[in-house]
Amino acid sequence: MKQAEKMTRPSLNDNHIKIIEARHHDPFEVLGKHPDESGVNVCAYIPHAVEVSILEGNRRLERIGESDFFTWRGAANDVPEHYRLIWLDDAHRQHIAHDPYSYAPQIGDLDLHLLSAGNHRHAYNILGANCREVDGVAGVLFAVWAPNAERVSVVGDFNRWDGRRHQMRVRPGSGVWEIFIPDLAPGAFYRFEIRNRHSGEVLLKSDPYGQQFEARPKTASIVVGDSEHVWQDGEWMAKRALWDWQHAPMSVYEVHLGSWQRGPEGEFLNYRELAVRLVDYVTRMGFTHVELLPVTEHPFDLSWGYQATGYFAPTSRFGTPDDFRFFVDHLHAHHIGVILDWVPAHFPKDAYALARFDGTALYEHEDPRKGEHLDWSTLIFNFGRNEVRNFLVASALYWLREMHLDGLRVDAVASMLYLDYSREDWIPNMYGGRENLEAIDFLRELNSVAHVECPGALVIAEESTSWPQVTRPVYLGGLGFDIKWNMGWMNDTLRYIAQEPIYRQYHHNLLTFSMLYSFTENFMLPFSHDEVVHGKGSMLNKMPGDEWQRFANLRTLYSYMFTHPGKKLLFMGTEFGQGLEWNSAGVLDWYVLEYPLHSGMQRMVADLNHLYRDTPALYGHEFEWTGFEWIDCNDSAQSILSFVRRAGSEFVIVVVNLTPVPRTNYRIGVPDEGAYAEIFNSDSHFYGGSNLGNGQDSLIAHSLPWMNRSHSLEVTVPPLATIVLKPVR
Repeated sequence: MKQAEKMTRPSLNDNHIKIIEARHHDPFEVLGKHPDESGVNVCAYIPHAVEVSILEGNRRLERIGESDFFTWRGAANDVPEHYRLIWLDDAHRQHIAHDPYSYAPQIGDLDLHLLSAGNHRHAYNILGANCREVDGVAGVLFAVWAPNAERVSVVGDFNRWDGRRHQMRVRPGSGVWEIFIPDLAPGAFYRFEIRNRHSGEVLLKSDPYGQQFEARPKTASIVVGDSEHVWQDGEWMAKRALWDWQHAPMSVYEVHLGSWQRGPEGEFLNYRELAVRLVDYVTRMGFTHVELLPVTEHPFDLSWGYQATGYFAPTSRFGTPDDFRFFVDHLHAHHIGVILDWVPAHFPKDAYALARFDGTALYEHEDPRKGEHLDWSTLIFNFGRNEVRNFLVASALYWLREMHLDGLRVDAVASMLYLDYSREDWIPNMYGGRENLEAIDFLRELNSVAHVECPGALVIAEESTSWPQVTRPVYLGGLGFDIKWNMGWMNDTLRYIAQEPIYRQYHHNLLTFSMLYSFTENFMLPFSHDEVVHGKGSMLNKMPGDEWQRFANLRTLYSYMFTHPGKKLLFMGTEFGQGLEWNSAGVLDWYVLEYPLHSGMQRMVADLNHLYRDTPALYGHEFEWTGFEWIDCNDSAQSILSFVRRAGSEFVIVVVNLTPVPRTNYRIGVPDEGAYAEIFNSDSHFYGGSNLGNGQDSLIAHSLPWMNRSHSLEVTVPPLATIVLKPVR
């Protein structure tokens, strides 16, 4: 505080002192234009100002003592409702702007009620920094929820980051603070400065609803103007709303944008360049969707985005929000859906972000037994608080509505469902159980709202336990997700495939067990980023045997995945058998495609995608028993599985050999008589295999009963390979 201000305090009242000390809950009571006995009194508080005038009429304000308060008294008609102040600062720079304290509150009572009730679906249009025009004057409406603050200010590059300059008003009963700053343009850098009412602690926070941030390691929020992007995906969005996704092919390419590809100097690529490159690659590979590891803003590269600080902002690492809109639009133009990994389960402890936002546990629980993830050293959202649920639901809708995303993959759902998740010391719910009732209600609300507001968008759960009805409707008692990652299938299958082939006969049930529960949920089969980091090795190096066997094992693993019921997901790099485990700080080892076994693996995955997409029997009933029949699930001695995939009258036969021993004249039962053709063979020389199989000749089914079927045929099953047969009509 200036010594001059201390000396002039006797001429200032208590409200002036509170403004000088930046602890006034409603500076509008003092600043701005107010009636008095002479007409009106205009009062301004402008630190660093040398002289101040009202531009309209060139009416000079007088300094109060030696303080930074300036005042003018006169007739009410001499000053317009929204007047401009012109002032000279102590560096002899001149400033002209409308007085923000001449504007009435901008947030309506209904908006405040909906925010407090947790029902404001589009809260991002109210809270944060929103460009507005008020009474013909353009500016920015700043608003933030901080119920335990004594004072909140907007600080930025437009006011020397001085918390005394733009002190906000609180809206009683809501905990919401707001100020409209006229004449402020998009691109301004800002934060909220918050003084806690109990401790007097002053905090400098980024905007929870900020839609753009400085590039790390800087943390300021950036005012974003109206989007200039003109969406071109109307046809895509209309079709998506009517999309029968349960009976359509869905093959997802999971991507970490920072390490998929980079520029010639190792620099990150812009969303626009990434869009063009991804479209070319994904189209060639035959995937229907990409799933992005979190691009919500985050400070730490090695968190991969899973410790988000900007729940409404695409990370600035790759460009602006409009650059990201172009990314989504470009993929839609080429018939590729976009899913975002979204993280409502936890948030980081970074002091500039959500943690103890107003000096109290606002977004998190106060008690660490409920409010902290010990495994990840992160904080847990307080799902029982209306404003917190509102924040998260609004974030989900922001990405789905404003960014046109086609789905959200919700991370770490299991950690949300259980109060004792990965902890010994925990607090039971009101009934004494371990279920997190508040999180359950939140997830049901999230899914219900998303499906109403964003037709055709999918919400996908990464849920690793046996919680029932994850993908069943809320009105039937389910959680309301569309799809659940089948973590059980993934773990069992990887445990099996890691066995030396000679021992696989003793672990046969690991492959067959999945069919006992495959249709209890709408499952996606994931080989995700989680399986190729933290010392787990690459997918290729999980395979036993010599080099040829490792590639053959991986080829038949993927073939088994693409023919097993369930949507598909592969993490980048796994499609060409990268040898090293994923390093998010580098870039994929694209150079290995110079080697035949890797390029063959890539060709096979592309062919699998096209086989899957072109064969209704493989996708038409992925969530229903009518789409699957075992031919023989008991041939553990030879480690062979055979089954039928079906859609209506169309069917294909899949035979999987999980040993390096070729099986000639292997007889299987088939549904119908007639000729069959081999339409896929993972052992093809095009993929790096031994090229053993059934060739182009038709296989004839004879009326020899076998495996409880009236007809059968003899096939050659290559070593460590999968073949797919189709009847020749």
